[in-house]
Amino acid sequence: MTDMLELGKTTAPAADLIKDVTEANFMADVVDASAEVPVIVDFWATWCGPCKTLGPMLEAAVTKAKGAVKMAKIDVDQNQRLAQALAQQGLPLQSVPTVVAFVKGRPVDMFQGAVPASEIDAFIKRAIEAAGGDPSGGLDDALAAAEEMLTEGAVQDALQVFAAILEEDPENATAFAGMARCYLAADDPDQAEAVLNGVPAALSASAPIEAARAQLELARQAANSGPLDELRATLDADPTNLQARFDLAQALHAAGQVQEAVDQLLDLFRRDREWNDGAAKAQLFTIFGALKPNDPIVLNGRRKLSSMIFA
Repeated sequence: MTDMLELGKTTAPAADLIKDVTEANFMADVVDASAEVPVIVDFWATWCGPCKTLGPMLEAAVTKAKGAVKMAKIDVDQNQRLAQALAQQGLPLQSVPTVVAFVKGRPVDMFQGAVPASEIDAFIKRAIEAAGGDPSGGLDDALAAAEEMLTEGAVQDALQVFAAILEEDPENATAFAGMARCYLAADDPDQAEAVLNGVPAALSASAPIEAARAQLELARQAANSGPLDELRATLDADPTNLQARFDLAQALHAAGQVQEAVDQLLDLFRRDREWNDGAAKAQLFTIFGALKPNDPIVLNGRRKLSSMIFA
């Protein structure tokens, strides 16, 4: 399955991704080469302190792109005529480090000075997009395919693809969340929890991981929810029984009746927003967090909740 998706396929030999470039081969290795893939040019100097930090960061980011970009390193002191020629073409190298992205023979983006890794990644992504490429190296297509498999019930196939994506990109929050959701779909919340516990700390607050944790919490609740008919009868007998209303909401969600569960929780909040340390609002946020942000249930539910909070 993963072979068909060609995860992380390299479009250029690894040894050919990063080169030291001079005046002699600038046209071939930068201008001409950028007709195929973007070329990130690092103008540096041996006496430049920030260059010593930025250079390895650029190389790491280019390597991570798996052939979607190449990198040329140019020592400005050893290639002064090239620097002068570029200045005449409207690309003055006023300081180093200066990093320029060439796409289809032309400079399309640049920055000067040392910048954080996140800005380097964004710079490279813009260059790849400017060339009409896929900054994810095909991983976005693989994620979409895995999501479709999961939706269609091919849980094991989806699980294998999400795992393969993580082999290529160990910090892909969407793939971690996807694996957890696969285990939830297979009725294995313990394994889903193990996946989420293994998420790198830097990803723990990301939207996909938070959504998966919310889904795990709801799955745990579903295992302990009571029978709908008995809960309805209890609430019908005493509409002021807030615990019964809360239990009914959990059972409704477990039965897939999400809108009905939200309605019961909104009713509970309207009756007593502080009941059980604000349990109704907390449960609503858990349900909203497990759904897509643009889901009508989320949009309408948040609007109704806000209107009660600020009434």
